[in-house]
Amino acid sequence: MAAARDLSSLLARLDPTADAALRHIWLIDLFDWIRGDRKSPHAAAGRVGLLLDAIEARPELRERLRVWWIVSTREVDLTTLLADYGFAPDNAFLSELSDRIRRKLLPGTPETTDASELFRMALPSSFDARWITLLEAPTLERIGSLLADETVAGVPRWRHTVMDAVTYCSSQIVAAGFSPELRLRMSDPLRQTRPFHPLMTELDQLREEVLRVPCDEAALQAAFVVFRDRLDACRVAASSVYTHLEDHGISVGLVFRLRQLRERVLRIRELLDCLLSPSPAPSVGRLIGRLVTAGSERGSIRALIASNSSMVAAKVTERSAEAGEHYITRDRRAYGRMVKKAAGGGALTALTVLSKFAILAIGLSAFWSGLAAGLMYAVSFLAIQLLHLTLATKQPAMTAPAMAAKLRDLKEDDAIDAFVDEVTHLVRSQVAAVMGNVLVVVPVVIALSLLIGRAFGHPAIDRIHALAVLDSLSLAGPTAIYAAFTGVLLFTASIIAGWTENAFVLHRLDSAMRYNPRIGAVLGAARARRWADFMRTHISGFASNISLGLMLGLVPAFAAFFGLGLDVRHVTLSAGQVAAAIASLGLPVLQQPALWWAAAAIPVIGVFNVGVSFYCAFRVALRAHSVNRTDRARIRAAIWLRWRSHPVRFFVPA
Repeated sequence: MAAARDLSSLLARLDPTADAALRHIWLIDLFDWIRGDRKSPHAAAGRVGLLLDAIEARPELRERLRVWWIVSTREVDLTTLLADYGFAPDNAFLSELSDRIRRKLLPGTPETTDASELFRMALPSSFDARWITLLEAPTLERIGSLLADETVAGVPRWRHTVMDAVTYCSSQIVAAGFSPELRLRMSDPLRQTRPFHPLMTELDQLREEVLRVPCDEAALQAAFVVFRDRLDACRVAASSVYTHLEDHGISVGLVFRLRQLRERVLRIRELLDCLLSPSPAPSVGRLIGRLVTAGSERGSIRALIASNSSMVAAKVTERSAEAGEHYITRDRRAYGRMVKKAAGGGALTALTVLSKFAILAIGLSAFWSGLAAGLMYAVSFLAIQLLHLTLATKQPAMTAPAMAAKLRDLKEDDAIDAFVDEVTHLVRSQVAAVMGNVLVVVPVVIALSLLIGRAFGHPAIDRIHALAVLDSLSLAGPTAIYAAFTGVLLFTASIIAGWTENAFVLHRLDSAMRYNPRIGAVLGAARARRWADFMRTHISGFASNISLGLMLGLVPAFAAFFGLGLDVRHVTLSAGQVAAAIASLGLPVLQQPALWWAAAAIPVIGVFNVGVSFYCAFRVALRAHSVNRTDRARIRAAIWLRWRSHPVRFFVPA
């Protein structure tokens, strides 16, 4: 009874002669009444039936509603709602974020002629989309008969409005297709067919047939087929740009344009479905539901971050996947080569460990000491790269995108099994690399420390610093947290590497180095070609190694400045530091618990370094390839099954 009284008072307020703000407030209140307590979409859909019954029972009220609808639709621009609602104006993340925050914090006004603003206030949430989709065809037909529109030249005015929206969307598609960013990257055969040129001409022919009185059904269908095929040709031509992006670098702006173009094609199809359907009411209902969903996502900060992170993920993972393939071993011979490369990397890291102690001995301030250590790390990592050796913990963040690239065809029966095979190859490669690094860095550091002690008459590090090293690396302290944080830094270095290589390829800097006249005049043609090939091959490694080295050196200094108390724990460097402490303290240290607490921390550091960096990179790669939750659950179950059935394969080649 209370709901009926609320509806009676609401209908009594319906006044087509009121000003625009009051008419719009009434519409917002009407939808609030339909939503009720917002707990049940079925209940909201049932309220629509009660509303229609109440209006149809009173002819005077029905006429008043029809006049209200005509007056309201004359004053608001429905074309912008149908054509542009849900589309972002540009791909600038910060401006779009600030706009969405502004909409959440600042109240909107119903005194507007923009149908998009009114629609956003009347139907603001995804709950509205759920109850609208529950409305059955007879209910939608009843709504359409109540809102009977006036005619223009014998054609209902709403058909003119929908055709105007189709025209606006088509013009946006043509503008995107004519933009040099897309046009120059399309497939040559498709570009030669000039798919975008006749789109507007064929749309004019379709408009003429849609608005013709009387309607020639055969001519209308023929014009629709021609326009539909042309629209599909435009979509296919634009999609060919993706192949160019995979081969020549990914641009976030281009991906944004391509996604917008595809969504506008879908919007045009929905609008034409409303126009050409024998019973348009269900099509209109589906369109309104999709508009509500699009508006909800358009106002969501989480959706904005997800969309942009997906584009950025695609931008960096394609390049990282290309580099990561080199770190996955699939047979005994490759496994053996990985062990040898890791052993060489461990031997070179021994020099890095002792160089770090030398820098600390100078006694620089925190920043300069961190900078010197970071530059030293960067030089060491670059030397490992150029000598074709391996540093174990750099691998996971690079191999994760390469593995996620295997998930593009999950619908195939053997896709999951093939991916689990890659997981076993990866884990085995990581075990080989970590063991090769650690088992070599320890004896090499001890040997070098003893040589230094014999040459200079004192140990490489004194007793106080050696005990401090063991204490700082103790498993009983925050070592695991620092190791996980170091895993994040390793992942960040891979992101920087992917972004840098993508920019290098996208802007064709290798071609510029090879053919630019000024560079050629300085280096000579042959040397310029060699440098171009060298940089194309190594630019990702340079970016990753330099950024990782600087972060390992500088991040603890900056964290100390802000009082965060963060430090880094790298498994190979930490194992080398423990070895240096053993060489300084001598054999009696074997009887001290501090040594064994530090030694126990080494495998934990390795697990967190590898696990965290791989997890972060793999999540980004899954987002880039749009792998859903169901497929992720299938992947986890398959990996667990392989672990239970063949655990040895994760450590030793079959």
